[in-house]
Amino acid sequence: MKVMVLVKATKDSEAGIMPSQQLLTEMGKFNEELVKAGIMLGGDGLHPTSKAARVRFSGKDRMVIDGPFTETKELLAGYWIWQVKSMQEAIDWVKRCPNPHSETCELEIRPVFEPADFGAAMTPELQEQETRLRAAVAGKKSG
Repeated sequence: MKVMVLVKATKDSEAGIMPSQQLLTEMGKFNEELVKAGIMLGGDGLHPTSKAARVRFSGKDRMVIDGPFTETKELLAGYWIWQVKSMQEAIDWVKRCPNPHSETCELEIRPVFEPADFGAAMTPELQEQETRLRAAVAGKKSG
């Protein structure tokens, strides 16, 4: 199962306060463990929302909203994509993670949809398109 581990933002991360060398070292070691275990597929930290934009959809209308955004508890500071055997395995790995911030924070684990989750709406043609697009993306990463 593929999961996305979401690192929630804090006041410090939204203020643009960068992690210490110690935290970067600890996170680097943790990421190495994830890679060696064959779990980590990707991940990055995110700039604060002062550098972000949102696009609100309402029917055919689109409205751009520039950051910063105010609700820190709903903002993200980073993410990982992991391939795990179960939600419990993902939880076990998150429990081993260094605290990504110098203050209390949360990490959220969300399963990623698989094509089978969409049932009959994922027609053979759509499945073929999905497979082709994923192969094209994977080709760009390795090339």
